[in-house]
Amino acid sequence: MTTRNEYIESMKAHLDQWNHEIAQWEAKARVAKTDLRIDYEMHLESLRKQRDEARAKLDALQTAAGEAWRDLTQGADEAWAKMREAIEKASVHFQK
Repeated sequence: MTTRNEYIESMKAHLDQWNHEIAQWEAKARVAKTDLRIDYEMHLESLRKQRDEARAKLDALQTAAGEAWRDLTQGADEAWAKMREAIEKASVHFQK
């Protein structure tokens, strides 16, 4: 099992990558035609919500005392899995 710091750093790296991808899609949405822009914004809103939930789990892990962080990893892993799935779906969608 990884240490707390390794786990948190891994989560931060994923979050940074996702933020980068979302920023790219936001730029794409700004120049899209109106009908596509609406579609992009709907997907982006969902991604932002998932990202915020994942970030909240990361924040909880960072502030957990002692070994309590291990109890929080299951919820964080679930949030990360949902975010990863949302990113993958968005990636396919935005490549259209």
